[in-house]
Amino acid sequence: MKNISRIGLVCALVLLFCLPALQAAPVKSLDHAAPFFHGYIGTFVLYDELANQYAVYNQPQSEKRLTPCSSFKIYNSLIALETGAAVDETMVIAWNGQPSSITAWNRDHTMASAIQNSVVWYYQALAERIGPQRMQQNLDALPYGNRDISGGIDRFWLHSTLTISAREQVELLSRLYQDDLPFSSRNMAIVRKIILQSEADGVRFSGKTGSAYVGGQFTVGWFVGAVERDKRRYFFAVNIEGEKEASGIKARSIAVDVLKSLAILP
Repeated sequence: MKNISRIGLVCALVLLFCLPALQAAPVKSLDHAAPFFHGYIGTFVLYDELANQYAVYNQPQSEKRLTPCSSFKIYNSLIALETGAAVDETMVIAWNGQPSSITAWNRDHTMASAIQNSVVWYYQALAERIGPQRMQQNLDALPYGNRDISGGIDRFWLHSTLTISAREQVELLSRLYQDDLPFSSRNMAIVRKIILQSEADGVRFSGKTGSAYVGGQFTVGWFVGAVERDKRRYFFAVNIEGEKEASGIKARSIAVDVLKSLAILP
């Protein structure tokens, strides 16, 4: 009970002091990004930490909550580490032998390799180890989107009951990199390490995709992440909806195009 009370207190303090500061940051429009989203309903949200400024393409869409799908693996990892469901990023979970059409999934995985290959079964196993009560407590503490896990402990984030907006994704990422979430600094550092995608010429590019695959097609795509360069940090989220391969891979491609257009990526 003491631990639950502590989490609740930390969550309340974050809501009082941290979120209003982010939400009050000025916003500029990114109308030039429209061609990158051709054929999709989508949004791009960027937060420039040093300037304390947002840049947004399609403001209404940026506030719309969608299923996070595999972009939730960032926080599934963090909660698993915090609760002891995972020891560290090298923890192996054995493949259960059920074949997948995605070849990379058909083997044992560590947390680091599972997030790199977006291995759903690994993160379902982690969620089951965490359990509904601890998962709910930690989603409430973040807070994460609508915090609804009623869709089932092994799939609530997979085109199910949990939803979050692009703006909320960016706010959480900013706090993750500032060590400002109600979790240990050690565990937040591990999560930041395992979502790093590239590091070259002084530019660190991190992120995680997410895709909703429904009725034989991709209908929602996410890419959320961070760019660190020139002693500055930028946090971003892209989501797309549509019936023409609206996947996480496409969302990542759009994110890279927009970041390059802003000279944040080379």
